[in-house]
Amino acid sequence: MFSLDGRVALVTGSSTGLGKAIAIALGKAGATVAMNYYNNDERAADALQEFRDAGGQGDMFRGNVIDPDDVNRLYDEIKEKLGPIDILVCNATPDQPQKPIEEYDWDFYQSMLDFFIKSPYLLSLACLPHMKKQKWGRIINITSEVFQQGVSPFTAYVAAKGGQTGFCRSLAREVAPYQVTVNMIAPGWIPVERHEDDPQELKDGYFANIPMQRWGVPADIGAAVCFYASDEAAFVTGQTVSVNGGMTVN
Repeated sequence: MFSLDGRVALVTGSSTGLGKAIAIALGKAGATVAMNYYNNDERAADALQEFRDAGGQGDMFRGNVIDPDDVNRLYDEIKEKLGPIDILVCNATPDQPQKPIEEYDWDFYQSMLDFFIKSPYLLSLACLPHMKKQKWGRIINITSEVFQQGVSPFTAYVAAKGGQTGFCRSLAREVAPYQVTVNMIAPGWIPVERHEDDPQELKDGYFANIPMQRWGVPADIGAAVCFYASDEAAFVTGQTVSVNGGMTVN
């Protein structure tokens, strides 16, 4: 079950953290994976080597996923080297500082909207012609539990994640007749590289409230992505699965 043999997947923001784990999981399931990064060449090379050491087939592609021209160039480059994209995983994210509303400015709000609404829109727009034509496609957005929880002080990020969720729900119904599914995964706080310097008291406070009494690990997200990407999930669309050990209950 859940074999992705013969499928080509793009995972944005996959040189580190959850994105890297998602790429490795898709590779183990048989997909050919286009990994993506934008800023750090050395980290990207290390991630690609880790992916290949795990048995993955694919390559790393540099691209700015909030720039329309670069998204189109990225798609064409992946198509030429690996084939057209069957599975799109929108995972790329910027820094996410928590601040009171008075300490944000609109430029920061715009950066959140660019990553979590504009980027999924641009990427979906590039991938959908092929998906519609072959009557098979998977669009998977990595959202967050913060939207269900209304985490504060975090208005910019939470608002953008809410917009991303609304976009996915509407798109799911629009493309369903083409047998293209659009689903979301809402991770809890899963410590990865970006959390190395987070205050220990914050980590302890969050951990104390996890019903399963363990931290999530990146592979938990990769497994959920593989399910959504599989033929077994062909009749599941417009849905959000919370991978957070019971922190939210739908």
